[in-house]
Amino acid sequence: MKRAIFTAAQLKLGCHGMKTIRKIIITMCISSLATLKLMSGPAVGITVQVPVPVPPPPPSITVTVGVPDAYIWDGYEYVGVVGTRYFYLGSGDYWLPCDAVRLGRFHEWERAHADWHAHTIVNAHYRVDARGHVHPWHGEKHFDKDDHGHDHNHGH
Repeated sequence: MKRAIFTAAQLKLGCHGMKTIRKIIITMCISSLATLKLMSGPAVGITVQVPVPVPPPPPSITVTVGVPDAYIWDGYEYVGVVGTRYFYLGSGDYWLPCDAVRLGRFHEWERAHADWHAHTIVNAHYRVDARGHVHPWHGEKHFDKDDHGHDHNHGH
């Protein structure tokens, strides 16, 4: 067996070199762990659920229904009144509420025909409202109105 003899300078240099190598190894280990930690992503995941707003319900559509007992031709269509509401005879012979355009046109016609109530036609034939419900006729004729010989069917 051979014995190694080191001088104090050699030992001092060797110890110093070992410390440097040890520092390098420790630094590399810490760097490797930090790199692995960053590559693996967060250890704890936090999930925040945001409530989804519920859309409001659509506005309800109110359809006013009614069947006038009498109606008049205003030059464009048949118009009748139920209480304070105006209706026109639509396609399919259904009474529908007058929109703003029809109502404006009727009021314009009405100004030129102030006595239109005296010329209304008794509604014994068109008794279906906008929802398709039949409103039965309960009388033969309004005796307080004179239809002045108008044809009740007007070609219908």
